[in-house]
Amino acid sequence: MPIGPARMPLFDHLSELRMRLVRILVCLAVAVCVFYLATPTISEFLIAPIRDYLPTDLIVIDPFEPFAQRFKLAFWTSLVACMPVILWQILAFFLPALKPNERKWFVPTFAAAVALFIFGTVFCYLIILNPAFEWLTEQAVGWEIMARASSYLDIIIKFELGFGFAFELPLIVFYLVIFDVVPYKKLRNSWRTVYIALMVISAMVTPDASPVTMLLMFAALVALYEASLLISRLVLGKRIKEQTAAYEAAQAEEAEWQEEYAAMKKERKKDKD
Repeated sequence: MPIGPARMPLFDHLSELRMRLVRILVCLAVAVCVFYLATPTISEFLIAPIRDYLPTDLIVIDPFEPFAQRFKLAFWTSLVACMPVILWQILAFFLPALKPNERKWFVPTFAAAVALFIFGTVFCYLIILNPAFEWLTEQAVGWEIMARASSYLDIIIKFELGFGFAFELPLIVFYLVIFDVVPYKKLRNSWRTVYIALMVISAMVTPDASPVTMLLMFAALVALYEASLLISRLVLGKRIKEQTAAYEAAQAEEAEWQEEYAAMKKERKKDKD
């Protein structure tokens, strides 16, 4: 797929952005039409992991709901299926702004982003959905649950998308290191802060209030974070050494300045006395 030149007038950039958005929309429109016809099969596939916790078959309440639900299901399925095209178009738009030595990471970034998103959705489907719905349905003590199609399918889709996007974490960490946004040493030393942030993200991304799903996502994100740091250290060993040396030098300079400032305050206090 063609990549635009690095320098273009503003309107040419806007024209390229419009072209890429049109490609995304056309891809989504075609996919929605195809998946709309396959929504019964998609619905059965999505509820397979939670079939044991469905009191009945999925139901709809009013005559307008079947079309709306089928369209919504087709749209979200199309969004997941077209994610490689969407990611490629987004990355290709920003590619000209990168330096030549940074462009070599374009294809690996695209492949890693797609693979991580798919891995996140598969992980959610195989590992998360069953225990999540088990815990949720167990809370209905003395109540009868109605298996409304819109509610069940919406929750499953939110789970899938949440885990898919959350599993992009290793890519974010890798580029924080490679572009010197945050030094590896700082990421490694600030693990407590990072873990708390990951727990907050887990609570925000999971669509239910279940501690089971939050803890499972938190454990997965921690494992991905540690794996991304390990991969960064293996792949970017030389750069990390340079970053570590610069970080330690900056810390030493900061400590020296603090000592000088403390000594200066002490001298001024003596002069006042």
